Amino acid sequence: MVGARHLVRLLVIQRVLARHRLDEIILAIHLFRPFRFLLYLSPFYWLRRDRSPAVDAVKGERIRRALEDLGPVFVKLGQMFSTRRDLLPDDIADELTKLQDAVPPFPGSEAKDIVATALGGPLENFFESFDETPLASASIAQVHAARTHDGRDVVVKVVRPDIEARIRQDLGLAKQMASLAERYWSEGRRLHLKHIVADYEQIILDELDMMREAANLSQVRRNFADGESVLTVPEPDWQLTRENILVMERVHGIPVGDLEALRQHGVDLKRLSELGVEIFFTQVFRDNFFHADMHPGNIMVDVSDPAQPGYVAVDFGIMGSLTEDDQRYLAENFLAFFNRDYKKVAQLHLDSGWVPATAQIGELESAFRSVCEPIFERPFSEISFALLLLKLFRTGRRFGMEVQPQLVLLQKTLLYIEGLGKQLYPDLDLWATAMPFLENWIRQRKGFEGFKQKVQQHGPELVEQIPEIPGMIYEVLKQAQDGKLALEWKSSELEKIRSELRTNRHALYSAIAGGSMLITSALLLNFGYLTTGTVLAAISAIVLLRSWPEK
Repeated sequence: MVGARHLVRLLVIQRVLARHRLDEIILAIHLFRPFRFLLYLSPFYWLRRDRSPAVDAVKGERIRRALEDLGPVFVKLGQMFSTRRDLLPDDIADELTKLQDAVPPFPGSEAKDIVATALGGPLENFFESFDETPLASASIAQVHAARTHDGRDVVVKVVRPDIEARIRQDLGLAKQMASLAERYWSEGRRLHLKHIVADYEQIILDELDMMREAANLSQVRRNFADGESVLTVPEPDWQLTRENILVMERVHGIPVGDLEALRQHGVDLKRLSELGVEIFFTQVFRDNFFHADMHPGNIMVDVSDPAQPGYVAVDFGIMGSLTEDDQRYLAENFLAFFNRDYKKVAQLHLDSGWVPATAQIGELESAFRSVCEPIFERPFSEISFALLLLKLFRTGRRFGMEVQPQLVLLQKTLLYIEGLGKQLYPDLDLWATAMPFLENWIRQRKGFEGFKQKVQQHGPELVEQIPEIPGMIYEVLKQAQDGKLALEWKSSELEKIRSELRTNRHALYSAIAGGSMLITSALLLNFGYLTTGTVLAAISAIVLLRSWPEK
């Protein structure tokens, strides 16, 4: 049931739609079909005098302006949907990419009051100076320059007053509309609109939490704390950070879009463009923690060494990560596409669960081939990773693929990275830069190297279980000897197999014991117990050889 406050908000939305002449679009696009009755109930639809239809070319612009008028929730929603080209027409998606998050600032005196309240005392107790004029203002927060008493230049990010209440109200309305759409509209159920709104809700509410953003800053700083200056991340001041304010080191650089300034400083633009690709794939595959809002406004360039430039990143409110399986399937998908192995692409989609198991692999392979072969007729330097991923999503949706939120964030970020790279150096060959990285990453996770990494990753918890292993083996063997470990055979055709298993029972027990000792020896060797590990490995080899079935 739509509450009174939501009904009032709906009327406001109707007024904005009418002002931007969007009723024609809502009546024309099937996505809005369940909500047509709202237009007919709106007085603005019947009383508006200007009935002249706008040309199709400006539809996207009118949608963008309406979203900007409706406030931060709709701006963020539009920005998110600008990446969902598998759902929207290209012309509208292109216009939504222009959505600006900049809004008029709220008074600096009010920002000072918010900071003082959050810190629990007069501002002078914490800062030597605090500039009331904001450096930047966005829909969620605005940023002020300040200086601490120990002389550090910092910036203070202040969440807008009452913004959370407004956001939650609009989110509540969006959830109700999504629920209605799924109940009465088959397309709404197929698109899982409630899940989309829920994912979006998590993203925007996370942006309100400055403690979370500070934690994101710390994590990325640790990830790149290897002595290289490829990526500079501001250091948060935990003593002065609260849920609604973030105090962090002030960083400087040239905006990445200011090509003239970069050229004047003699920056190697080719190297800079390749470095952006390397940083992205490092974050996605090595760290599994990537900046998911890498638009030009959040990126600057450190020109202290023009021959070896570095990036400076800000605004870590939106971060992405993939499951280990999604990482592997994504990397292998890219390589399979690169090699035009469409059967493997189809199999990977089925194995990963991205596409339902009921899909026919032959049909899926054919669909990928028909979509991608025309793309690969062009030079690799002209092929877009992001658009290839988009075509993957669009083709997969025909077979019931549900695009996961983390993959949407990845595709959006990849689109930003490609755009920045091509802007800096139009001849950037993204494939040539990324392929060695992907091949090396996959190689490290297969064979002995992959086994070693898993041992290192899970070793500590397994070492804790080492003292229990002999007792566990003894208990299994004792139960088997006493007849408590039994197998029930329900088919007479398996009698022969049962007889063979009974004959080789002792060999099986030896194999279990030998395998357990082999795992234990690997753990001991990995953690530096060379003598004990070597002896145990030798014993396990003897036991395993003795358990080998005789022909």
